[in-house]
Amino acid sequence: MNHVVVGMSGGVDSSVAAYLLKEQGYDVVGIFMKNWEENDDEGVCTATADYADVRSVCETIGIPYYTVNFAKEYRDRVFSYFLSEYRKGRTPNPDVLCNCEIKFKAFLDFALSTGAGLLATGHYCRLNGDKLLLRGADPGKDQSYFLAGLTHKQLERVVFPIGGLMKSEVRAIAHAQRFSNAAKKDSTGVCFIGERNFKQFLMQYLPAQRGEIVDEHGRKIGMHDGLMYYTLGQRRGLGIGGRSDGTGESWFVIGKDLGRNLLIVQQGEHEELYSTSLDAESVNWIAGEPPALSFTCTAKFRYRQPDQNVTVSVNGTGAHVAFEKPQRAVTPGQWVVFYRGNLCLGGGPIDVVTPLKPICI
Repeated sequence: MNHVVVGMSGGVDSSVAAYLLKEQGYDVVGIFMKNWEENDDEGVCTATADYADVRSVCETIGIPYYTVNFAKEYRDRVFSYFLSEYRKGRTPNPDVLCNCEIKFKAFLDFALSTGAGLLATGHYCRLNGDKLLLRGADPGKDQSYFLAGLTHKQLERVVFPIGGLMKSEVRAIAHAQRFSNAAKKDSTGVCFIGERNFKQFLMQYLPAQRGEIVDEHGRKIGMHDGLMYYTLGQRRGLGIGGRSDGTGESWFVIGKDLGRNLLIVQQGEHEELYSTSLDAESVNWIAGEPPALSFTCTAKFRYRQPDQNVTVSVNGTGAHVAFEKPQRAVTPGQWVVFYRGNLCLGGGPIDVVTPLKPICI
């Protein structure tokens, strides 16, 4: 397994991953993966500049580099799912699906077909001796949440060279090696959207269907541009601020009525915005099976959230997850990810949420 393919994005993390493997004596090949064909007028999410950074870093390190195009696979397996979820009024996490279907499936298969023994990426994650997923050493950069859909079989052929490092250490290595991208800004958000206006991007693919914004009593408050443009807990961009009536508090999205095309909002953060449990119909257990049919652990319902105590009851391929404390704005389509200490047990998309106080209008 001395031959390693490194998935290189043009960013500093994958660049340092490739460098560290080369220093450890591996036969390293850098491969730039292109997943999106669109060229943006504002220069957002274009592959040209990123590939230039890959080329520069690989030449500095002294390793060969190539490019592979998975744009069709990405549209078929990730982007189509992304649009389908928004049509259902849900808020998907395409980054999780990209890791499951593209980086660690299509790309992993490609890497192994070249004769490589391992695939390396610049994720801030680690593996234990059993090749199970651990959080990255840097708590502010840990990316295990986005890899919760992977399997033990996939992880057996994967390495995470920077998982034990802090981001500051990775930057320091890049500067010491004089990489062209040493000071490059970290990418944020969904790749195919980049820094563009999310609503404008989505309008290109999903027709807008305007409807009423109502409060928890059914009183009309304003008009929305389309339910897919809003998510639970959202405060900004509702267009209903500055009203003379009400409490003067901020308005928050607390629900959607797809049948009547209503966006439901409320002033302040009250019980309607909180939930007591969720159901996930399809959960991936990284080890191949859950720890038990019923167990306690911690969980995240979105990436940046601190761990929350939960009780998990497994039912078939899914699970019911009861919260120790009511949780704010748990959103269908996002992923629930389970942990025991630093060990990531797995996770799955959230399907149904049990509200602390049901909305009846």
